[in-house]
Amino acid sequence: MSPRLALYLGGLLGPFGGGVVSAMLPELSTSFGVSQGAAASSLTAYLLPFALVMLVSGGLGERWGPARSIRVAYAGYAVAALLAAVAPWFWLFQTSRALQGVANAFTTPLLLAKLAAVTPKERLGRAMGTYGAMQAIGQTTAPLVGGLAAEGAWQWAFVGLSVVAAVLAISPLPADSPAPAAPPPSLRSAWRASTLLTGGVAFVVWACSAGLPFLVSFRLDDAFALSPGARGLVLTAYGLAGVAGARLTGAAVDRFGRRTAVCAGLALAAVAIGSIGLLTWLPLVVVAWAVSGVCGQLVLVGVHATVLSGGGRRGGDISVVTALRFLGMSAAPGLFTGLYRHDAALGFLVPAALLALTIPVVAVWWPRPERA
Repeated sequence: MSPRLALYLGGLLGPFGGGVVSAMLPELSTSFGVSQGAAASSLTAYLLPFALVMLVSGGLGERWGPARSIRVAYAGYAVAALLAAVAPWFWLFQTSRALQGVANAFTTPLLLAKLAAVTPKERLGRAMGTYGAMQAIGQTTAPLVGGLAAEGAWQWAFVGLSVVAAVLAISPLPADSPAPAAPPPSLRSAWRASTLLTGGVAFVVWACSAGLPFLVSFRLDDAFALSPGARGLVLTAYGLAGVAGARLTGAAVDRFGRRTAVCAGLALAAVAIGSIGLLTWLPLVVVAWAVSGVCGQLVLVGVHATVLSGGGRRGGDISVVTALRFLGMSAAPGLFTGLYRHDAALGFLVPAALLALTIPVVAVWWPRPERA
């Protein structure tokens, strides 16, 4: 396995591990004797520690050595996944999920930083597009693989995750850059205005687009009475469209610039998301959700390329931005469920409006690329 391929495959592991429980919640509920609501909290048990620890994990990983930190995180992930497979009590299973999230918090920003370090700036958008596609594949295939495993024994999904993480732990990685002579900057140095701006945009997009599968599922049930399997199939359109458009979105960022790409993604996503609550023909809803996936990929590549284009604290900066991105996703149910229950159209029009209102912020204040 080449070092670059190992970086891309590492990007797939995180979202796959996070979403693998989605299709096995009834089986988890039965195995541990808990309610399905409690079983569903295994998603939060992974996502919340992942997002919170990532506020500092990139900076810490740079201090300890990126390659070493990535390998230790993979080894920890392998052990935690195996613990999930053998856990006899639900509290121990939840603990293992939290530990998987913490381990993933150390791999994601450092893999991105390493990928940026070995990629020429003029091709950074394409590299970020490919990495984003791998993440989309992980997010899209996780429910399918988890559901297939649950047909026999759900524990096999976690055994598989453990094996993959162990293989990645011993796979080759690009060598670390020589350590600078100056003392390492403080962890708070990543919390500067440009990083917080890009992170804030990622928060909005993931709260108002990538974080809305639950809302789309409600809409598919209420307006079209689709079965759970059919709803799940429709929801995969977001990730599949993102994968299919990965090379195009990466090339667009390289050709037209990051600011333009992010603005275009926000504008098209606003139209697509807003229309889902208004459309009454199912094929158009599927198309709108798929377009949202392409737009999310376009914004994500623009954000990653902006943060990683300069030197300095790549790991610390992308760590903060990614943490804000997933905090936005975790905030979406609390922000929009009540609005949707009050008025279905309003549940989608409000996030669409927030996306649109972000465009002038990006147009005026988006960070300029650093010169080499």
